[in-house]
Amino acid sequence: MSAGSHISSPIPARIVIAVSAWISAAVVLSIFLFLAWFCRPLLDTTVLSSLLSWDWRPFQGDFGILSMLTGSLLLASSSMLLAFPVGMGICCFVHGVGPPGPARLVLWTIKLMTSVPTVVYGFVAVFVLVPLLRDVFREGSGFSLLAAILGLAVLVLPTVVLMLHSQFLTIEPQVRLTAAALGMAPSQKLLHLVIPASGRGFLAAAILGLGRALGDTMIPLMLAGNAAQLPGSVFDSIRTMTAHIALVVATDSRSLAYLSLFACGLLLFMTTALINLGLRMLAGNRENGS
Repeated sequence: MSAGSHISSPIPARIVIAVSAWISAAVVLSIFLFLAWFCRPLLDTTVLSSLLSWDWRPFQGDFGILSMLTGSLLLASSSMLLAFPVGMGICCFVHGVGPPGPARLVLWTIKLMTSVPTVVYGFVAVFVLVPLLRDVFREGSGFSLLAAILGLAVLVLPTVVLMLHSQFLTIEPQVRLTAAALGMAPSQKLLHLVIPASGRGFLAAAILGLGRALGDTMIPLMLAGNAAQLPGSVFDSIRTMTAHIALVVATDSRSLAYLSLFACGLLLFMTTALINLGLRMLAGNRENGS
């Protein structure tokens, strides 16, 4: 009886996982259909040409959202380019490069950062980071693309670190005997064995971190300046699609500006899906090539 129970026990777990996967897929599809349904009024040629432009001047009848799409992509990619190598360095420090005591303290701090509300990061940045940038660079008001990049990089850093950390924890037991047989130091084991075998962890960290950066609202809303324009430098203000949704939904519910929110939501959805698909295809090609 005990042997039979051990054999049959994985079946319910597989069923639960399969049901959860189908439910998740259904929820994602429902969100897509919801956004697509409310975007139907925007399919008119005149309305669509107004939306797919660079100018956002609602009082003059210009409702272009391309500058916000560009701002979202620029901010998310820039913050990830900053957060990912820093997160990689922190993980290396925790997994053999740094002393055990400070390494545990750093990891505990990163875990603590995940419990801090996003609005707290933005609030502190408004009163510390923005005045610092304004005084140091003397360019603009300080509410800029640069301020949003730095704030968002801090926000997504725990996501990157913890995803890489969990992957390293999975790989390390598998290579421990090999490293011991070769007489490797902890840093050598990390560099030559753990990191090369952690490709899936890097992919997961990139996907989740970039999705977190694209989907955040409070940091761009509080730090980026919310000017619907293409930035000429990192000291210029921008408006992201998430900030645009938060600003317009609080003040309007009838005009074309309100309908533009559904277009922004659909573009965010499709952008995130395409980025995830592209990263997975890239990882698949690398695995096939190896």
